[in-house]
Amino acid sequence: MKRIVLSGLVLCSGFMAQAQSIDKIISINKVTEIETVLSADDMQGRRAFTPGIDKASEYIESQFKKIGLQNFTGAKDYKQEFAMTESKRTGLEVQIDGKTIDEASMILFSYQPQLSFTENSPMAVVNISAGDSFGPKFYEYYQSDKNLLVLVDDSFRKVIPNIKHMTQMSANPGKNTVVFVFGPAEATHFSIEATNTIAVKKLNNVVGVLKGKSKPNEYVVFSGHYDHLGVGSPAEGEQHDATDSIYNGANDDAAGTTAVIMLAEYFKKMNNNERSIIFAAFVAEELGGYGSKYFSKQVDPELVVAMFNLEMIGTESKWGKNSAYITGFEKSDMGEILQKNLEGSVFKFYPDPYPEQQLFYRSDNATLARLGVPAHTISTSKMDNEPNYHKASDEIGTLDMNNMAEIIKAIAISSSTIVSGKDTPTRVDTSKLK
Repeated sequence: MKRIVLSGLVLCSGFMAQAQSIDKIISINKVTEIETVLSADDMQGRRAFTPGIDKASEYIESQFKKIGLQNFTGAKDYKQEFAMTESKRTGLEVQIDGKTIDEASMILFSYQPQLSFTENSPMAVVNISAGDSFGPKFYEYYQSDKNLLVLVDDSFRKVIPNIKHMTQMSANPGKNTVVFVFGPAEATHFSIEATNTIAVKKLNNVVGVLKGKSKPNEYVVFSGHYDHLGVGSPAEGEQHDATDSIYNGANDDAAGTTAVIMLAEYFKKMNNNERSIIFAAFVAEELGGYGSKYFSKQVDPELVVAMFNLEMIGTESKWGKNSAYITGFEKSDMGEILQKNLEGSVFKFYPDPYPEQQLFYRSDNATLARLGVPAHTISTSKMDNEPNYHKASDEIGTLDMNNMAEIIKAIAISSSTIVSGKDTPTRVDTSKLK
């Protein structure tokens, strides 16, 4: 079989038309240009609710407009806007068995402007004891819909700064209150008085569409998140340089967003998609995946044939160049389809090598996957040893731009039979999801 060499990808002759076009469309110069803009210092780390995130949104919108994407479901523009409720504590007094708890030892989560509880109120007292696994216990109580006074063993005191740094934000705020107090093991009598300032703020995903030719009501989604950590977020990362406080997020996830834009340009110019393609840049992934959760409510999951979520593809994978992994590989046959479409090339997709980190559930693919969509994240990030992850050192100079361009080309080519309607991945068995 005749083969041609394409910038590191050796492709079968069946892909000749794509091969002749793809280098011109997904070029290293264009990939670098977009990545440079998104990860620049003037984006100020693209933290949600900052001018930097607005600037990033405007840039992505301008790229979608230049490419010629349509708006999503009749929207007036590419912005998919939603509201978030923020709660900021303005006062908190806690007494337990006659002792006043100091400010540094307690953390409040509540969306009520004023609150008052005693042992005679509908508030349960629970514990995180020495020897418990703190993370799972914390999230169990943090995500509860009940009023809770959580007494945390003093051995966990070192986690307080990280928890206090959490942004208290929700798209659907509950009416309950959860108070964490570090130190006391019991609370026979207690009183809690607190006040909060509540504000509603707006965020937006950026979403564009290429209408399918023969199957316009079947959708393939390419996505990545465009938010990051902002400026000076030491609890979420470490500064590599005392003079550098900007968390540029070049790999996390300007790289994935760059790929979404490049794939939009590629498929627009190929002009052969039988299924409709949605290109989505999600916001607020770093706050809890709120952008993708909102997006998932705007589409009928039964009509979404596949979702390619692109997260941190700017560095080499553990297998080196021309490789990437797919989270939840075993949950559908999408990975097998992609690899089959790359037969004869040097590129290979692998199953997620970090199953203990539960990456399938931690990125923007998770919400649609839980609804049965074969929604997977493609990444190269070495999650056991990624030196710049959530650090100010995550800058474009640390990325392998040539390899990143090859990964984007591989995604474009491997997804071709799904976009064309030839292949339909199996659905995720929701009964087996955690």
